[in-house]
Amino acid sequence: MHDIVIRGGDVVDGTGAAPRRADVAVDGDRVTEVGEVAGRGRREIDAAGRFVTPGFIDVHTHLDAQLFWDPAATPSCHHGVTTVVMGNCGVTFAPVRPGREGYLAAMMESVEDVPADAIMAGLDWGWETYGDYLKALGRRALGVNAGGLVGHCALRYYVMGERALDDSPATDDDIAGMAAAVAEAVDAGALGFSTSRTYMHTVPDGRPVPGTHASPAELAAIAGAMAERGRGTFQVVPRIGERDGPERRNSVAEMAWMEEVSRASGRPLAFSIMQSDRRPGLWSWVMDRVAEARGRGADVRPMTSVRGTAIVYCLAGRTPYDALPGWAEAMAGSFGERLAALEDASVRRRLIEEAERPDDRSGPLAPTDPAKLYLLPPGPADYDVSPDNSLAAEAARRGTGPAAAFLDYLVETRGLGLLYYPVLNQDLDAVAQMITNPDVVVGVADAGAHVALTMDAGNSTFLLKHWVRDEGLLDIGTAVRKLTLEGADLFGIPGRGVLAPGAFADVNVLDLDGLYLHTPEMAADFPLGAGRFVQRARGYDCTLVNGRVLVEHDELTGELPGRVVSSA
Repeated sequence: MHDIVIRGGDVVDGTGAAPRRADVAVDGDRVTEVGEVAGRGRREIDAAGRFVTPGFIDVHTHLDAQLFWDPAATPSCHHGVTTVVMGNCGVTFAPVRPGREGYLAAMMESVEDVPADAIMAGLDWGWETYGDYLKALGRRALGVNAGGLVGHCALRYYVMGERALDDSPATDDDIAGMAAAVAEAVDAGALGFSTSRTYMHTVPDGRPVPGTHASPAELAAIAGAMAERGRGTFQVVPRIGERDGPERRNSVAEMAWMEEVSRASGRPLAFSIMQSDRRPGLWSWVMDRVAEARGRGADVRPMTSVRGTAIVYCLAGRTPYDALPGWAEAMAGSFGERLAALEDASVRRRLIEEAERPDDRSGPLAPTDPAKLYLLPPGPADYDVSPDNSLAAEAARRGTGPAAAFLDYLVETRGLGLLYYPVLNQDLDAVAQMITNPDVVVGVADAGAHVALTMDAGNSTFLLKHWVRDEGLLDIGTAVRKLTLEGADLFGIPGRGVLAPGAFADVNVLDLDGLYLHTPEMAADFPLGAGRFVQRARGYDCTLVNGRVLVEHDELTGELPGRVVSSA
């Protein structure tokens, strides 16, 4: 008998092929048959009317700390994700000198909004090299598979100390030390190396993170350490569109060094790119440059998200008006206290008057255009960015100002209504063109990051629900390949991302017609009670990881079958 037989589903195998009716047999942690399976299974799963796919691979996460206290990687696991790639954007918790762990935690909070206190309380530390970190993670029971990239920020700080934050070039000895540490990491199982070049990523004192000013020679030497081993992927948050003039000098320079590093090392290089209303044509220019670079032999792969990357405002978290003293006072209490305050007409009146006072709205999280804020009420998360769903339109319907409409909306939804504020990928037509470009990798969901500010970990469900089922932009075979085999190939993860005999049994059985994405909610389940957004889904009958059922009918089973994965 087989351990598990999944019967009568439409198998979408991850290669991009169209669905075909087949059974899938699982024995131990492997798929053993795909086709007409004659033998019975100790457990039989009826997949009639369902798609059977490989488990999804989320290639851009920041779950480096969360997996130590949340081994199932919620809510990613509720969206069919069975393998995660951590350590993106250059920020990791290794290598680290003894006694400097707190600095790396503070840097992670500064860049990725994961509370440093929660990190320090939730990690047992005790490692120094990145290989040691992977061993510590591997000793724990995991729900999902996890692979990691060694981050430039930690690496540079480990080798150079405070000099890592200067804009002066690293010395030859510094570069040799970094290359050796990358070699150690890759030899120990790291999937590659990540770096951040954007000026938006800073350490707590406001300086750019280590690696921002790294020279092409430094980056080439690090890539060379991976080239010598014939494995490892280079991941970049590039300085594209930042401090650019009309000639796009910074963007041209970024594309040039990324192409050269990839060509010289023979290693794939993935970098983040999003459409932005502030630079509406830049994404298209990047796509053209990528096509040219790939034509010259560089394996450069742009990576984008499948919808707007957004700040989420709500009563339980932040609001657009928190920089105002009256609002800050009203939002200082518990959720219940905040809702009770808003139900007081006199309090609402004072808050409205304060918000409508000229020149009073300020602060980094205070959008000035209510036409760019969209209602996301409790129920299905449709992410409707049509003008009629904006806060400006809602205010017009109510005959009030935006702040008054927002407060009324909060009271009417008992504090559960959200505002969705896309800051990148606002133009869904541009998103559609990017995700149908064969050079583009689907990613940048940032699972585990910006935990009380964003919630994009459900992007795999959104891709299937919106772009496949509702819009018909992608066929199911192509969409599943983008969620599975493309990520496995890019990061050199063997045996994952495909349903075929001999592959690891990471499997989803899903109801495409029944896929439902819940509106995000705020939870307080991080160490020390820190809050974070979570988002659930319906429509995943079961998700297997290494042949064991991790999620069944959208609920965790308690199994922890995951493991640390390394490059081929």
